[in-house]
Amino acid sequence: MHDWTTVPDGIFHAFHHSWIEEIGRTLNAGLLPRTLYALPEQVAGGFGPDVLALQADHDDDSPTAPSGGGVATAMRALQPRTVSKITTQTEGEFYRRKKSAIAIRHVSGDRVVAMIEIVSPGNKASKNGARAFVNKACELLEARIHLLIVDPFPPGPRDPGGVHDLIWNEITDTEFRPPAGKPLTLVAYESDLVTRAYLQNVGVGDALPDMELFLEPNGCVMVPLEATYTAAFAAQPRRWRDVLQPPPKG
Repeated sequence: MHDWTTVPDGIFHAFHHSWIEEIGRTLNAGLLPRTLYALPEQVAGGFGPDVLALQADHDDDSPTAPSGGGVATAMRALQPRTVSKITTQTEGEFYRRKKSAIAIRHVSGDRVVAMIEIVSPGNKASKNGARAFVNKACELLEARIHLLIVDPFPPGPRDPGGVHDLIWNEITDTEFRPPAGKPLTLVAYESDLVTRAYLQNVGVGDALPDMELFLEPNGCVMVPLEATYTAAFAAQPRRWRDVLQPPPKG
């Protein structure tokens, strides 16, 4: 992971676009079961996620389709890996008082089951921007949409514990602070009867771990963040790669 605070926001935006394209291609190249597909940069219910994982609203009768249909039979149910992770969950079902969940459907009509969001500087640029991000994330979790959020920027004045702290405080009234030297947060939210958060914290210079993308309760695929990040970074202009990762001297 590079220090993206050292370059203009527009440079990160260009990289951000390449990274989500790499993630989408990887998901569609066999990581997702056949009943699901990924679409980068789509909009659902007012939320602008980077990648949507959708399930077709019809049965796939093709000879190569998994028998039985549906996510559960098509996907290898993986137990989340929790080694070296802080894992927390709500005490009960998550419903915010005086706020109702929204129904979220993609324009294609296919059912949204999960979303991936890579945090951008704009999500933290203002108090209203941060609040809108948190509200949308909570609405999705209330609608039982699983989330994977990657926050490549350190906490700032509007998110002293990172965006996960803002979201988790809204859900549970508890605070989260990243460990010293690891200010960047990756978090997979599993939306079941309770909401569970699976966290990894990294610092600048660290390799990115694979992260869970939940497709159903207790069932996920592991998203290769480091491999997709490296491929996207290699495609960026050398002028900015040298700023972020100066070549060795001598």
